[in-house]
Amino acid sequence: MIDQITVFLENKRGRIASLCRTLGNANINMAALSVADTTEYGIVRIICSDTAAALSALDAGGYRAIKTKVMAIAVPHHPGGAADLLEKLDDLDLDIEYFYCFSTTDDMAVLALKIADPASAAEASWAIEKAGFHVFDQSELD
Repeated sequence: MIDQITVFLENKRGRIASLCRTLGNANINMAALSVADTTEYGIVRIICSDTAAALSALDAGGYRAIKTKVMAIAVPHHPGGAADLLEKLDDLDLDIEYFYCFSTTDDMAVLALKIADPASAAEASWAIEKAGFHVFDQSELD
């Protein structure tokens, strides 16, 4: 399991740029950034190099942010790669609340998944690894 930062933003021009500048000025490198929005607000999900420093910078910048545990799992970057992993998670009876994907290399991608029951997700890590997928831990991002 790795740390994800979730930031709640007003849906106003320049807010996402300001958030990214706040992290950049704190020397935080983002590995992944996902934005979901409504007419009034946005939910920004970030995976970064230093979660504690990012939370501190965001707090100092006046942002409302929380830390959440998610699974980050490498999958082959080819048609059906994500489906193979998602089918395995179904077989393991893991319920996914949401996920997003980001690429790491030409031949691998990473799915960041919020699993409904984090304890079950942690227990299933060995089975996911045994099926040929790499489950990241926080030390691989720092």
